[in-house]
Amino acid sequence: MRLTYMFSFILLFGAAGLVVFIHLQDPEEIVHQQTPGIKHNMGFQPPRKDCISSNNHDRSLRKNAADSVATVKQSDSLHLSENMPTKLQSTDRRQSSIMFAMKDQQNSEENNSIRLHKRRRRFIIKKSPILISINSSVLNLPTLKSEDRNNSKWKKLYQIQRERKRIMRETCSKYKSNNRRIITPYHVSRIFVEDKYRVLYCEVPKAGCSNWKRVLMVLNGLASSTKDIQHNTVHYGNYLKRLDGFDHKGIYHRLNTYTKMLFIREPFEKLVSAFRDKFEHPNNYYHPVFGKAIISRYRVNATKEALRTGAGVTFKEFIQYLLDVHRPVGMDIHWDHVNRLCSPCLIDYDFVGKFESMEEDANFFLHSIGAPQNLTFPKFKDRHSNEERTTSKITKQYFAQLSPSQRQQSYDFYYMDYLMFNYSKPFEDLY
Repeated sequence: MRLTYMFSFILLFGAAGLVVFIHLQDPEEIVHQQTPGIKHNMGFQPPRKDCISSNNHDRSLRKNAADSVATVKQSDSLHLSENMPTKLQSTDRRQSSIMFAMKDQQNSEENNSIRLHKRRRRFIIKKSPILISINSSVLNLPTLKSEDRNNSKWKKLYQIQRERKRIMRETCSKYKSNNRRIITPYHVSRIFVEDKYRVLYCEVPKAGCSNWKRVLMVLNGLASSTKDIQHNTVHYGNYLKRLDGFDHKGIYHRLNTYTKMLFIREPFEKLVSAFRDKFEHPNNYYHPVFGKAIISRYRVNATKEALRTGAGVTFKEFIQYLLDVHRPVGMDIHWDHVNRLCSPCLIDYDFVGKFESMEEDANFFLHSIGAPQNLTFPKFKDRHSNEERTTSKITKQYFAQLSPSQRQQSYDFYYMDYLMFNYSKPFEDLY
């Protein structure tokens, strides 16, 4: 009899543990764990080449690192200061503890389908592991350089930076988890390092990343002009270092003393740009790896030729793949969330630029770090130079091929990026 009771108790205890484990799993993490070709890595990873199509599988499928026991704590920083990018002020060096916090899903039921959809979107955001900034900066930015204080152009751009910073911080504060998480090598795997001018640049594909790499190479003295740097040199030359290539001390030092910046782009426009680049032109990586899987999964009566080559993926098929929880092939950096690529709620970026105002923002940033006056951000198109750039008009033409439901789900997919970087809804019927 005792053995029977003991056996029953063990079964109940195991079942209860399983229920608790499933409840604590983050849905966004589960999706990435399902994708093929993504391995957990507890250690540091060597620099990798991204931002373009590639023949090698590991150039596009990101390694999903575990939250390892890194102990990188960043200090309070001042932005756009007179000494930018000199050492930032530090008042606290205590180590952060790693914890996850989840909020319970609301149980109230509503009959209205729109409210149900909104509630589901809020639930996904709140359950996602939004990362808390460890190197929190003061909200009020310091004054401009003395020679810039009477310059209306610099003052205007300075105020724009303050507003972007405020919105990003408030979004992170509203949707963040209640407890801290530390920075791991995975969180900084997309950050490139330029030591001469002390710059950290988080690469966001399809938001000017190729030309930004050219600028960093010129700043580092590797070339005299951005025009002299060829496409293959930028992406295959391996001249730029990544932050995750340093040890813990090197990462810690640079996060606390270098100027951290990223450039972002309107999410739908960025998505269409990636689709046009990877699927509407010959590509010996994205067609066989992604195209074949997408056509096989979503196209009815696909031809043998399409299944063999993976060429000819339609935008609607691509969106079906993107929104599918059980994707036939994993995510890719070219259409992943900026929140995942750069962890802006964990890493407190000093400068947030936008692709839509690239020339103005980029030149303001270069001026702020004291770059050579003859260095400006290049205007040329890196790939398919004869093709028109992806604009809001072109973007709407592509999304017009989708049903209202697919457009709404796509908006939900990038909802955090829209909020964090203050982009307007691309279609009036979205909620």
